[in-house]
Amino acid sequence: MRRPTLLLAFACMACLFQTNAQSAYKEEIRGYAIALYKSLDTPQRIQGARDFNDSARTKWNNLPVGLRPRAGVSIGHMTDDQRKLVHRILSASFSSQGYLKATGIMHLDELLNRYFDSLYYKKAINDTLYTMVRGLLWSPKNYYFAFFGSPEDATWGFKLEGHHLSVNFTFGPQQLSVTPFFVGTDPAEYDNSEYAGYRVLGQEEDLGIKLIHLLSPDQQKKAIKSSAVPGDIITAAESGKRLVEDWGITAAAMTKEQKAVLQYIIREYVFNLEYDKAMEEYNKILQAGIDKIYFGWIGATDEMKPHYFVLNGPTFLIEFDNNGGPRNGANHIHSIWREKGKEYGGDVLREHYLKEHK
Repeated sequence: MRRPTLLLAFACMACLFQTNAQSAYKEEIRGYAIALYKSLDTPQRIQGARDFNDSARTKWNNLPVGLRPRAGVSIGHMTDDQRKLVHRILSASFSSQGYLKATGIMHLDELLNRYFDSLYYKKAINDTLYTMVRGLLWSPKNYYFAFFGSPEDATWGFKLEGHHLSVNFTFGPQQLSVTPFFVGTDPAEYDNSEYAGYRVLGQEEDLGIKLIHLLSPDQQKKAIKSSAVPGDIITAAESGKRLVEDWGITAAAMTKEQKAVLQYIIREYVFNLEYDKAMEEYNKILQAGIDKIYFGWIGATDEMKPHYFVLNGPTFLIEFDNNGGPRNGANHIHSIWREKGKEYGGDVLREHYLKEHK
């Protein structure tokens, strides 16, 4: 009788630790968020302090703001003190890995401008193309931060969004949703100047390539669906599509080494979060069953050619596409992590309505 009692005690201790860790995580983010919220002046508050039920909360986009406007206050229209608070919120929300990815994506917009400026000055592109590119408004200044509800309330959320980045956190009294989390890079690998070789999302791509190459020919036949690579992730912001079909090869059909790399891919996404929250989310995936996860591939297995892969599990979805954008080459990444049934706080809202509307 002692062994079950000890196991139950350990389980209770783990649950208590997890609850306390999440509470501390939420409170650290809330502290910086309250400071930023209170710093907003009247025009900023009109743009950046939205009602929790505002429809913009449950929409995301990865296009440049020159093509799709965003809710919130732009980094360019903040004071330096406000920008510092945004970075404090991000560094509290993410691990150093996740923080550097998010800010690296923002920095890439500056490099894109530099790249096209150099082409224009060399007369490698004409006035029409250059004007079109500048009209996309690529800039680290053109990322927008929005509050949905007040961070002083029990239920609230924030969004940081712009070109190739959409961060969506939704807080409830007991729950926290951290997706959809979209990241993208153009280029996937910067090819000139002192930034030659710069790859913000290199690990995601390398691990996917590694896994498909580890599969045997028979396993690859199960994993690879077709050669026609989609021009974007299948569940893109404006596609209206959802991946409801399980296709590819299951982790149950993989060797120990292959399964380990599959888990490396998952951790590369989940561990963008601060460690305790990442462990909580990763444990949910483990509990749902690694063997039930499908790994699917479309396109070439060569990094330099267009390719796409998906990890579709009971509780999550990860998509990676290196064929995005108008060039249709293998140097433009779109990728997303989704929590099934929890996006934008699906569980937070259920909890809220059960409590408030018995």
